Amino acid sequence: MNATRMKSDRPRLFDTLHRKELELNPSDGETFRFYCCGPTVYGPAHIGNFRTFVLQDILRRVIELSGMKAKHVRNITDVDDKTIRDSQAEGKTLTEFTQHWTERFHEDCRKLNLLEPHIEPSAVDHIPHQITMIAQLMESGHAYQGSDKSIYYKVDSFPAYGKLSHLDEREIQLGSSQSANDSDEYEKDSLADFALWKARKPEDGDNYWDSAWGQGRPGWHLECSAMSLEYLGAPFDLHSGGIDLCFPHHENEIAQSEAATGKEMCHHWFHTTHLTVNGGKMSKTARNFYTLTDLEEAGFSASELRYALASAHYRQPLNFVAKDKLGNETFESLHSAQQALNRLARAELELRNAAGETEPPTYQSLLDQEIELGAFQPAWEALLSDLNTPDCLGKTFTALKEKHSAPKNAWLALHVILAGLGITLPVEESVDVPAEIQEKAQKRWDAKQAKDWAAADALRDELAEAGWQIKDAKDGFEVVPID
Repeated sequence: MNATRMKSDRPRLFDTLHRKELELNPSDGETFRFYCCGPTVYGPAHIGNFRTFVLQDILRRVIELSGMKAKHVRNITDVDDKTIRDSQAEGKTLTEFTQHWTERFHEDCRKLNLLEPHIEPSAVDHIPHQITMIAQLMESGHAYQGSDKSIYYKVDSFPAYGKLSHLDEREIQLGSSQSANDSDEYEKDSLADFALWKARKPEDGDNYWDSAWGQGRPGWHLECSAMSLEYLGAPFDLHSGGIDLCFPHHENEIAQSEAATGKEMCHHWFHTTHLTVNGGKMSKTARNFYTLTDLEEAGFSASELRYALASAHYRQPLNFVAKDKLGNETFESLHSAQQALNRLARAELELRNAAGETEPPTYQSLLDQEIELGAFQPAWEALLSDLNTPDCLGKTFTALKEKHSAPKNAWLALHVILAGLGITLPVEESVDVPAEIQEKAQKRWDAKQAKDWAAADALRDELAEAGWQIKDAKDGFEVVPID
Protein backbone atom coordinates (compact mmCIF):
# COMPACT_ATOMS: atom_id res chain seq x y z
CA MET A 1 0.00 0.00 0.00
CA ASN A 2 1.28 3.46 -0.87
CA ALA A 3 1.14 5.35 2.40
CA THR A 4 2.62 8.34 4.12
CA ARG A 5 4.00 6.29 6.97
CA MET A 6 5.95 3.19 6.00
CA LYS A 7 9.25 1.94 7.33
CA SER A 8 10.76 2.27 3.87
CA ASP A 9 9.66 5.89 3.60
CA ARG A 10 12.89 7.39 4.91
CA PRO A 11 14.11 10.71 3.50
CA ARG A 12 17.48 10.79 1.79
CA LEU A 13 19.41 14.05 2.05
CA PHE A 14 22.72 15.34 0.73
CA ASP A 15 25.34 15.52 3.49
CA THR A 16 27.82 18.42 3.27
CA LEU A 17 30.53 16.54 5.16
CA HIS A 18 30.46 13.31 3.15
CA ARG A 19 29.26 14.94 -0.09
CA LYS A 20 26.67 12.32 -0.86
CA GLU A 21 23.06 11.52 -0.10
CA LEU A 22 22.45 9.62 3.12
CA GLU A 23 19.28 8.13 4.56
CA LEU A 24 17.95 9.92 7.62
CA ASN A 25 17.29 7.70 10.62
CA PRO A 26 17.18 8.48 14.35
CA SER A 27 20.48 7.29 15.79
CA ASP A 28 18.78 6.38 19.08
CA GLY A 29 16.10 4.42 17.23
CA GLU A 30 13.35 6.69 18.55
CA THR A 31 13.67 10.43 17.89
CA PHE A 32 15.38 12.30 15.07
CA ARG A 33 17.26 15.09 16.86
CA PHE A 34 18.28 18.11 14.82
CA TYR A 35 19.61 21.61 15.39
CA CYS A 36 19.04 24.66 13.20
CA CYS A 37 21.02 27.87 13.46
CA GLY A 38 18.41 30.53 14.14
CA PRO A 39 18.34 34.29 13.63
CA THR A 40 20.56 36.97 15.08
CA VAL A 41 17.89 39.32 16.41
CA TYR A 42 19.21 42.78 15.59
CA GLY A 43 16.75 43.56 12.78
CA PRO A 44 14.05 41.91 10.66
CA ALA A 45 14.93 38.61 8.99
CA HIS A 46 15.05 39.01 5.20
CA ILE A 47 13.75 36.62 2.55
CA GLY A 48 17.19 35.05 2.15
CA ASN A 49 17.15 34.09 5.84
CA PHE A 50 13.66 32.70 5.43
CA ARG A 51 14.64 30.54 2.49
CA THR A 52 16.77 28.57 4.96
CA PHE A 53 14.10 28.55 7.68
CA VAL A 54 11.37 27.44 5.23
CA LEU A 55 13.50 24.58 3.89
CA GLN A 56 14.35 23.51 7.44
CA ASP A 57 10.63 23.52 8.19
CA ILE A 58 9.90 21.37 5.12
CA LEU A 59 12.59 18.93 6.23
CA ARG A 60 10.99 18.61 9.65
CA ARG A 61 7.57 18.05 8.08
CA VAL A 62 8.91 15.32 5.78
CA ILE A 63 10.66 13.64 8.72
CA GLU A 64 7.45 13.62 10.74
CA LEU A 65 5.18 12.63 7.85
CA SER A 66 7.52 9.73 7.08
CA GLY A 67 6.73 8.33 10.51
CA MET A 68 9.61 9.54 12.67
CA LYS A 69 9.36 11.48 15.89
CA ALA A 70 11.41 14.68 15.76
CA LYS A 71 13.14 16.92 18.26
CA HIS A 72 13.79 20.29 16.65
CA VAL A 73 16.04 22.87 18.33
CA ARG A 74 16.51 26.35 16.82
CA ASN A 75 18.45 28.99 18.72
CA ILE A 76 18.09 32.74 19.11
CA THR A 77 21.34 34.71 18.95
CA ASP A 78 20.67 37.61 21.32
CA VAL A 79 24.23 38.57 22.16
CA ASP A 80 27.04 39.25 19.67
CA ASP A 81 28.83 42.21 18.15
CA LYS A 82 25.79 43.34 16.13
CA THR A 83 23.17 43.10 18.87
CA ILE A 84 25.40 44.95 21.33
CA ARG A 85 26.41 47.60 18.79
CA ASP A 86 22.85 48.36 17.66
CA SER A 87 21.24 48.23 21.10
CA GLN A 88 23.84 50.72 22.34
CA ALA A 89 23.16 52.97 19.35
CA GLU A 90 19.42 52.97 20.14
CA GLY A 91 19.97 53.57 23.84
CA LYS A 92 18.20 50.36 24.82
CA THR A 93 19.17 47.48 27.02
CA LEU A 94 20.24 44.37 25.17
CA THR A 95 17.14 42.55 26.43
CA GLU A 96 14.72 45.28 25.30
CA PHE A 97 16.36 45.50 21.90
CA THR A 98 16.57 41.78 21.13
CA GLN A 99 13.11 41.00 22.53
CA HIS A 100 11.55 43.36 20.01
CA TRP A 101 13.25 41.68 17.06
CA THR A 102 12.61 38.21 18.46
CA GLU A 103 8.88 38.94 18.54
CA ARG A 104 9.05 40.26 14.97
CA PHE A 105 10.79 37.06 13.88
CA HIS A 106 8.16 34.90 15.58
CA GLU A 107 5.35 36.83 13.89
CA ASP A 108 6.95 36.35 10.47
CA CYS A 109 7.36 32.63 11.22
CA ARG A 110 3.66 32.31 12.06
CA LYS A 111 2.67 34.04 8.84
CA LEU A 112 4.96 31.75 6.84
CA ASN A 113 3.42 28.69 8.53
CA LEU A 114 6.63 27.51 10.16
CA LEU A 115 6.19 24.87 12.84
CA GLU A 116 7.46 26.09 16.19
CA PRO A 117 10.70 24.38 17.23
CA HIS A 118 10.35 22.07 20.18
CA ILE A 119 13.07 24.07 21.98
CA GLU A 120 14.22 27.62 21.20
CA PRO A 121 17.13 28.47 23.51
CA SER A 122 18.71 31.92 23.65
CA ALA A 123 22.43 32.57 23.79
CA VAL A 124 22.12 34.88 26.81
CA ASP A 125 20.25 32.27 28.83
CA HIS A 126 23.01 29.75 28.21
CA ILE A 127 26.11 31.74 29.03
CA PRO A 128 26.87 29.43 32.03
CA HIS A 129 26.84 26.45 29.64
CA GLN A 130 29.27 28.25 27.35
CA ILE A 131 31.60 29.09 30.24
CA THR A 132 31.64 25.40 31.20
CA MET A 133 32.64 24.42 27.67
CA ILE A 134 35.43 27.02 27.62
CA ALA A 135 36.80 25.58 30.86
CA GLN A 136 36.85 22.11 29.28
CA LEU A 137 38.73 23.44 26.25
CA MET A 138 41.21 25.31 28.41
CA GLU A 139 41.88 22.21 30.50
CA SER A 140 42.45 20.02 27.44
CA GLY A 141 44.85 22.46 25.79
CA HIS A 142 42.57 23.51 22.94
CA ALA A 143 42.20 27.07 24.21
CA TYR A 144 44.42 29.77 25.65
CA GLN A 145 44.20 33.30 27.04
CA GLY A 146 45.58 36.00 24.80
CA SER A 147 47.40 39.17 25.78
CA ASP A 148 44.09 41.03 25.53
CA LYS A 149 42.64 38.72 28.25
CA SER A 150 40.23 37.07 25.75
CA ILE A 151 40.14 33.28 25.41
CA TYR A 152 40.90 31.84 21.99
CA TYR A 153 40.47 28.45 20.38
CA LYS A 154 43.77 27.07 19.12
CA VAL A 155 42.86 25.95 15.60
CA ASP A 156 46.04 23.95 14.98
CA SER A 157 45.28 21.85 18.07
CA PHE A 158 42.42 20.20 16.19
CA PRO A 159 43.83 18.21 13.23
CA ALA A 160 40.37 17.65 11.70
CA TYR A 161 39.76 21.38 11.33
CA GLY A 162 38.46 22.07 7.82
CA LYS A 163 36.79 18.70 7.27
CA LEU A 164 33.28 20.13 6.80
CA SER A 165 34.20 22.86 4.32
CA HIS A 166 36.94 20.63 2.82
CA LEU A 167 39.77 23.10 3.32
CA ASP A 168 43.08 21.66 2.24
CA GLU A 169 46.11 21.30 4.48
CA ARG A 170 47.93 24.21 2.85
CA GLU A 171 45.10 26.62 3.68
CA ILE A 172 45.01 25.46 7.30
CA GLN A 173 48.77 25.84 7.68
CA LEU A 174 48.59 29.37 6.28
CA GLY A 175 45.76 30.20 8.62
CA SER A 176 47.47 28.86 11.70
CA SER A 177 50.17 31.50 11.38
CA GLN A 178 47.68 34.35 11.51
CA SER A 179 46.95 36.29 14.67
CA ALA A 180 43.93 35.50 16.83
CA ASN A 181 40.70 37.26 15.88
CA ASP A 182 38.03 38.31 18.36
CA SER A 183 35.52 39.75 15.87
CA ASP A 184 32.21 37.99 15.31
CA GLU A 185 32.15 39.41 11.78
CA TYR A 186 35.59 38.55 10.44
CA GLU A 187 36.15 37.54 6.84
CA LYS A 188 35.04 34.02 5.92
CA ASP A 189 38.44 33.15 4.43
CA SER A 190 40.24 33.87 7.70
CA LEU A 191 41.60 30.84 9.53
CA ALA A 192 42.81 32.76 12.54
CA ASP A 193 42.28 31.37 16.03
CA PHE A 194 38.85 32.54 17.07
CA ALA A 195 37.44 33.98 20.28
CA LEU A 196 35.65 31.76 22.77
CA TRP A 197 35.46 34.48 25.43
CA LYS A 198 35.75 38.17 24.58
CA ALA A 199 37.21 40.33 27.33
CA ARG A 200 35.10 43.30 28.36
CA LYS A 201 35.58 46.47 26.30
CA PRO A 202 34.27 49.99 27.00
CA GLU A 203 32.02 49.86 23.91
CA ASP A 204 30.22 46.81 25.35
CA GLY A 205 28.57 49.00 27.98
CA ASP A 206 26.78 46.91 30.59
CA ASN A 207 26.78 43.81 28.43
CA TYR A 208 29.26 41.61 30.26
CA TRP A 209 29.33 38.58 32.54
CA ASP A 210 31.76 37.26 35.13
CA SER A 211 34.03 34.29 34.49
CA ALA A 212 37.24 32.74 35.80
CA TRP A 213 39.10 34.69 33.09
CA GLY A 214 37.58 38.06 33.90
CA GLN A 215 34.52 39.97 32.79
CA GLY A 216 33.34 39.61 29.21
CA ARG A 217 31.00 37.57 27.04
CA PRO A 218 31.16 34.48 24.83
CA GLY A 219 32.21 34.61 21.19
CA TRP A 220 29.46 34.04 18.63
CA HIS A 221 30.51 30.55 17.52
CA LEU A 222 30.33 29.00 20.98
CA GLU A 223 26.61 29.28 21.70
CA CYS A 224 25.46 26.62 19.21
CA SER A 225 28.02 24.11 20.49
CA ALA A 226 26.89 24.58 24.08
CA MET A 227 23.17 24.58 23.38
CA SER A 228 23.12 21.65 20.96
CA LEU A 229 25.04 19.60 23.52
CA GLU A 230 22.64 20.63 26.28
CA TYR A 231 19.46 19.69 24.43
CA LEU A 232 20.49 17.05 21.90
CA GLY A 233 23.59 15.41 23.34
CA ALA A 234 26.51 14.12 21.29
CA PRO A 235 26.34 13.00 18.66
CA PHE A 236 22.95 14.20 17.46
CA ASP A 237 21.41 13.46 14.08
CA LEU A 238 21.54 16.62 11.94
CA HIS A 239 22.74 20.21 11.97
CA SER A 240 21.40 22.78 9.53
CA GLY A 241 21.99 26.32 8.33
CA GLY A 242 22.63 28.45 5.27
CA ILE A 243 25.69 27.63 3.17
CA ASP A 244 27.25 30.91 4.34
CA LEU A 245 27.53 29.36 7.83
CA CYS A 246 29.46 26.31 6.65
CA PHE A 247 32.72 28.21 7.15
CA PRO A 248 33.73 29.44 9.59
CA HIS A 249 30.73 29.10 11.92
CA HIS A 250 29.96 25.40 11.55
CA GLU A 251 33.62 24.51 11.16
CA ASN A 252 34.29 26.23 14.47
CA GLU A 253 31.32 24.49 16.09
CA ILE A 254 32.76 21.11 15.14
CA ALA A 255 36.19 22.03 16.50
CA GLN A 256 34.78 23.26 19.83
CA SER A 257 32.26 20.48 20.33
CA GLU A 258 34.42 17.54 19.36
CA ALA A 259 37.43 18.81 21.30
CA ALA A 260 35.28 19.34 24.40
CA THR A 261 33.39 16.04 24.31
CA GLY A 262 35.74 13.69 22.47
CA LYS A 263 32.75 12.64 20.36
CA GLU A 264 31.46 13.39 16.89
CA MET A 265 29.23 16.47 17.01
CA CYS A 266 26.52 15.22 14.64
CA HIS A 267 25.93 12.66 11.93
CA HIS A 268 24.59 14.85 9.12
CA TRP A 269 25.14 18.42 7.87
CA PHE A 270 22.39 20.09 5.80
CA HIS A 271 23.04 23.45 4.11
CA THR A 272 20.80 25.57 1.88
CA THR A 273 22.24 27.63 -0.96
CA HIS A 274 21.99 31.40 -1.40
CA LEU A 275 19.00 33.40 -2.53
CA THR A 276 19.79 36.13 -5.06
CA VAL A 277 17.59 39.02 -6.14
CA ASN A 278 17.51 39.73 -9.87
CA GLY A 279 20.68 37.67 -10.18
CA GLY A 280 22.66 39.65 -7.61
CA LYS A 281 23.50 39.39 -3.95
CA MET A 282 20.82 40.87 -1.71
CA SER A 283 21.98 43.90 0.25
CA LYS A 284 20.61 47.15 1.62
CA THR A 285 23.13 49.18 -0.37
CA ALA A 286 21.95 47.58 -3.63
CA ARG A 287 18.36 48.43 -2.66
CA ASN A 288 17.25 44.84 -3.23
CA PHE A 289 16.85 43.87 0.42
CA TYR A 290 13.36 42.49 1.05
CA THR A 291 11.57 41.47 4.23
CA LEU A 292 8.17 39.81 4.52
CA THR A 293 6.69 43.15 5.54
CA ASP A 294 8.07 44.77 2.38
CA LEU A 295 6.33 42.16 0.24
CA GLU A 296 3.08 42.37 2.17
CA GLU A 297 3.06 46.12 1.63
CA ALA A 298 3.48 45.42 -2.09
CA GLY A 299 0.29 43.33 -1.98
CA PHE A 300 1.60 39.78 -1.62
CA SER A 301 0.94 37.17 1.03
CA ALA A 302 3.28 35.13 3.19
CA SER A 303 1.97 31.94 1.58
CA GLU A 304 2.99 33.27 -1.83
CA LEU A 305 6.47 34.00 -0.52
CA ARG A 306 6.70 30.51 1.00
CA TYR A 307 5.72 28.94 -2.32
CA ALA A 308 8.34 31.02 -4.14
CA LEU A 309 11.03 30.04 -1.62
CA ALA A 310 10.18 26.35 -2.12
CA SER A 311 10.13 26.58 -5.92
CA ALA A 312 13.85 25.83 -6.40
CA HIS A 313 15.96 22.97 -5.07
CA TYR A 314 17.71 23.87 -1.84
CA ARG A 315 21.14 23.04 -3.30
CA GLN A 316 20.62 25.41 -6.23
CA PRO A 317 20.68 29.21 -5.99
CA LEU A 318 17.18 30.70 -6.02
CA ASN A 319 16.87 33.88 -8.07
CA PHE A 320 14.05 35.98 -6.70
CA VAL A 321 12.85 38.09 -9.63
CA ALA A 322 11.63 41.40 -8.24
CA LYS A 323 12.27 43.97 -11.00
CA ASP A 324 12.16 44.21 -14.78
CA LYS A 325 15.05 45.41 -16.94
CA LEU A 326 13.98 49.02 -16.43
CA GLY A 327 14.14 48.67 -12.65
CA ASN A 328 10.38 48.63 -12.12
CA GLU A 329 9.25 46.36 -9.30
CA THR A 330 7.27 43.54 -10.92
CA PHE A 331 7.79 40.68 -8.42
CA GLU A 332 7.59 38.07 -11.15
CA SER A 333 8.48 35.29 -8.70
CA LEU A 334 5.53 36.14 -6.47
CA HIS A 335 3.08 36.51 -9.35
CA SER A 336 4.03 33.02 -10.51
CA ALA A 337 3.55 31.72 -6.97
CA GLN A 338 0.19 33.47 -6.78
CA GLN A 339 -1.03 31.80 -9.98
CA ALA A 340 0.19 28.38 -8.86
CA LEU A 341 -1.51 28.68 -5.46
CA ASN A 342 -4.77 29.70 -7.10
CA ARG A 343 -4.61 26.62 -9.34
CA LEU A 344 -3.93 24.41 -6.34
CA ALA A 345 -6.79 26.00 -4.42
CA ARG A 346 -9.27 25.37 -7.23
CA ALA A 347 -8.12 21.78 -7.60
CA GLU A 348 -8.34 21.21 -3.84
CA LEU A 349 -11.85 22.64 -3.77
CA GLU A 350 -12.97 20.37 -6.60
CA LEU A 351 -11.61 17.29 -4.81
CA ARG A 352 -13.04 18.44 -1.48
CA ASN A 353 -16.52 18.83 -2.95
CA ALA A 354 -16.27 15.46 -4.67
CA ALA A 355 -15.19 13.90 -1.38
CA GLY A 356 -18.05 15.53 0.52
CA GLU A 357 -15.67 17.26 2.94
CA THR A 358 -15.95 20.77 4.35
CA GLU A 359 -12.74 21.38 6.30
CA PRO A 360 -9.12 20.49 5.43
CA PRO A 361 -7.40 17.89 7.61
CA THR A 362 -5.08 19.13 10.32
CA TYR A 363 -1.35 18.49 10.20
CA GLN A 364 -1.60 16.29 13.29
CA SER A 365 -4.40 14.20 11.81
CA LEU A 366 -2.23 13.50 8.77
CA LEU A 367 0.57 12.32 11.06
CA ASP A 368 -1.81 9.97 12.85
CA GLN A 369 -3.06 8.00 9.85
CA GLU A 370 -1.81 6.08 6.84
CA ILE A 371 -3.07 7.44 3.54
CA GLU A 372 -2.76 5.79 0.16
CA LEU A 373 -1.08 8.37 -2.03
CA GLY A 374 -2.01 6.93 -5.41
CA ALA A 375 -1.24 9.47 -8.15
CA PHE A 376 0.50 11.69 -5.59
CA GLN A 377 3.09 9.04 -4.68
CA PRO A 378 5.70 10.46 -7.15
CA ALA A 379 5.33 13.89 -5.53
CA TRP A 380 5.95 12.38 -2.09
CA GLU A 381 8.93 10.43 -3.38
CA ALA A 382 10.39 13.69 -4.73
CA LEU A 383 10.34 15.10 -1.18
CA LEU A 384 11.99 11.94 0.14
CA SER A 385 14.68 12.24 -2.55
CA ASP A 386 16.95 15.02 -1.29
CA LEU A 387 14.01 17.31 -0.51
CA ASN A 388 13.34 17.99 -4.20
CA THR A 389 10.63 20.61 -3.76
CA PRO A 390 10.40 21.80 -7.40
CA ASP A 391 10.03 18.21 -8.62
CA CYS A 392 7.39 17.64 -5.95
CA LEU A 393 5.41 20.67 -7.11
CA GLY A 394 5.59 19.61 -10.74
CA LYS A 395 4.44 16.08 -9.96
CA THR A 396 1.63 17.41 -7.80
CA PHE A 397 0.20 19.33 -10.73
CA THR A 398 0.61 16.24 -12.91
CA ALA A 399 -1.32 14.16 -10.37
CA LEU A 400 -4.12 16.71 -10.28
CA LYS A 401 -4.76 16.20 -14.01
CA GLU A 402 -5.66 12.56 -13.48
CA LYS A 403 -9.18 11.27 -12.93
CA HIS A 404 -9.51 10.08 -9.34
CA SER A 405 -11.84 7.14 -8.75
CA ALA A 406 -11.62 7.67 -4.98
CA PRO A 407 -11.87 11.46 -4.54
CA LYS A 408 -11.67 11.44 -0.74
CA ASN A 409 -8.44 9.48 -0.78
CA ALA A 410 -7.04 11.74 -3.50
CA TRP A 411 -8.05 14.79 -1.47
CA LEU A 412 -6.24 13.45 1.60
CA ALA A 413 -3.21 12.52 -0.50
CA LEU A 414 -3.05 16.05 -1.88
CA HIS A 415 -3.10 17.37 1.66
CA VAL A 416 -0.19 15.12 2.61
CA ILE A 417 1.87 16.86 -0.09
CA LEU A 418 0.62 20.31 0.93
CA ALA A 419 1.44 19.51 4.56
CA GLY A 420 4.93 18.36 3.60
CA LEU A 421 5.54 21.63 1.78
CA GLY A 422 3.77 23.65 4.47
CA ILE A 423 1.64 25.33 1.82
CA THR A 424 -1.45 27.27 2.90
CA LEU A 425 -3.97 27.68 0.10
CA PRO A 426 -6.00 30.83 -0.57
CA VAL A 427 -9.73 30.46 0.00
CA GLU A 428 -11.48 29.77 -3.29
CA GLU A 429 -15.19 30.00 -3.89
CA SER A 430 -16.75 27.15 -5.81
CA VAL A 431 -17.13 27.84 -9.55
CA ASP A 432 -19.08 25.34 -11.62
CA VAL A 433 -17.66 25.19 -15.13
CA PRO A 434 -20.29 23.86 -17.55
CA ALA A 435 -19.31 20.59 -19.21
CA GLU A 436 -19.46 22.11 -22.71
CA ILE A 437 -17.17 24.96 -21.65
CA GLN A 438 -14.68 22.57 -20.09
CA GLU A 439 -14.76 20.41 -23.22
CA LYS A 440 -14.19 23.39 -25.49
CA ALA A 441 -11.31 24.56 -23.27
CA GLN A 442 -9.72 21.12 -23.54
CA LYS A 443 -10.02 21.23 -27.34
CA ARG A 444 -8.36 24.64 -27.32
CA TRP A 445 -5.51 23.27 -25.16
CA ASP A 446 -5.07 20.27 -27.46
CA ALA A 447 -4.96 22.59 -30.49
CA LYS A 448 -2.34 24.72 -28.81
CA GLN A 449 -0.20 21.67 -28.01
CA ALA A 450 -0.49 20.63 -31.67
CA LYS A 451 0.58 24.19 -32.64
CA ASP A 452 -2.69 24.73 -34.49
CA TRP A 453 -2.69 28.37 -33.52
CA ALA A 454 -5.65 29.36 -35.68
CA ALA A 455 -7.94 26.77 -34.10
CA ALA A 456 -6.65 27.59 -30.61
CA ASP A 457 -7.32 31.30 -31.08
CA ALA A 458 -10.79 30.67 -32.49
CA LEU A 459 -11.75 28.48 -29.54
CA ARG A 460 -10.34 31.03 -27.11
CA ASP A 461 -12.50 33.74 -28.69
CA GLU A 462 -15.59 31.51 -28.48
CA LEU A 463 -14.94 30.91 -24.80
CA ALA A 464 -14.47 34.63 -24.19
CA GLU A 465 -17.78 35.39 -25.88
CA ALA A 466 -19.39 32.86 -23.54
CA GLY A 467 -17.87 34.69 -20.54
CA TRP A 468 -14.95 32.35 -19.80
CA GLN A 469 -11.21 32.98 -19.72
CA ILE A 470 -8.39 30.47 -20.17
CA LYS A 471 -5.35 30.80 -17.93
CA ASP A 472 -2.47 28.77 -19.34
CA ALA A 473 0.38 27.39 -17.30
CA LYS A 474 3.40 25.29 -18.17
CA ASP A 475 1.63 21.97 -17.74
CA GLY A 476 -2.07 22.73 -17.99
CA PHE A 477 -4.80 25.33 -17.98
CA GLU A 478 -7.61 26.76 -15.86
CA VAL A 479 -11.04 27.94 -16.88
CA VAL A 480 -12.27 30.93 -14.89
CA PRO A 481 -15.18 33.31 -15.37
CA ILE A 482 -14.37 36.71 -16.81
CA ASP A 483 -14.87 39.33 -14.10
